[in-house]
Amino acid sequence: MNYFLGFDGGGTKTEAVLLNARGQLAGRGLGGPSNPLRVGFESAFANLRAAAEQALSAARADAKQVSGVCAGLAGAGSRKVVKRVMTFLVQTFPVADVQVTTDASVALEAATGGGAGVILIAGTGSIALGRNSAGQTARAGGMGPWVGDEGSAFDIGRRAVAAVARARDGLAPVTLLAEMIPAALETPNFYTLLERVAEAPDQVFPRIFPLVAEAADLGDDPAREILFTAALGLSQIALSVVRHLNLADQKFTLAKSGGVFGHSELLDGALDALLVSGAPKAELQQLEVSPAVGAANWAMRLAGAPRKAAHGAKV
Repeated sequence: MNYFLGFDGGGTKTEAVLLNARGQLAGRGLGGPSNPLRVGFESAFANLRAAAEQALSAARADAKQVSGVCAGLAGAGSRKVVKRVMTFLVQTFPVADVQVTTDASVALEAATGGGAGVILIAGTGSIALGRNSAGQTARAGGMGPWVGDEGSAFDIGRRAVAAVARARDGLAPVTLLAEMIPAALETPNFYTLLERVAEAPDQVFPRIFPLVAEAADLGDDPAREILFTAALGLSQIALSVVRHLNLADQKFTLAKSGGVFGHSELLDGALDALLVSGAPKAELQQLEVSPAVGAANWAMRLAGAPRKAAHGAKV
């Protein structure tokens, strides 16, 4: 039997989904982060391989039975990344047709099945991507942690540590985060926290997001302000795509995906209100189909296989 493998890889984890020729879920695997620009190519390849091996093992299949592979990765907007990941995947799956694209592209595929709509992703990073009925596409965000990624877990965590620093200097209100962050990250003091940030920011900032949500629920004003700022930033990149595609007065799906969503009623509620104000006919929804399923669908199409139940497969 032929199989079709899809990857969804970001700055926190990698998911692999294996579909059989009937479009049915045959296996699923998880690995560590696979954005090469943040973890390096060797680590990214190791995590892609680990996720694929889990999925193949579940189906009792091997790499030579994979006819199509599509990898949607954060960082794949770079030609250098695409070239090196393509080489790795072609070597790993020698008989497969291979495609490398962005994580946003496979999430949009999962949300719309190739039709019109907008996907807003907020995990370790953030990006919005859309397509209209004419097939035109537009994107906003996805510029990385140092110049963009508004409303991402990384951005929220960075703002939280900055709020603690400003409070320590008497430049901002006292915040519960000053005690919550060191305790949760097991750092004895603020300066130890700063050392960890300097060494591995990707391992620190995203982990702080749940603490900000918790502090906001407890009425902490700095935490609430951080989440409002995140909602505003996410709405701005999504509505930028909506405007570029002339969707503001049309009915379309606007799906949300990523670990930032579903953990803070404050952030989710503020974001939805802002999105509706700019796109009143948009149908807001949380993405229920895994982006990795969208990638596997793409792999089926790439290999010329008929798409059957794959788009509706939930993982």
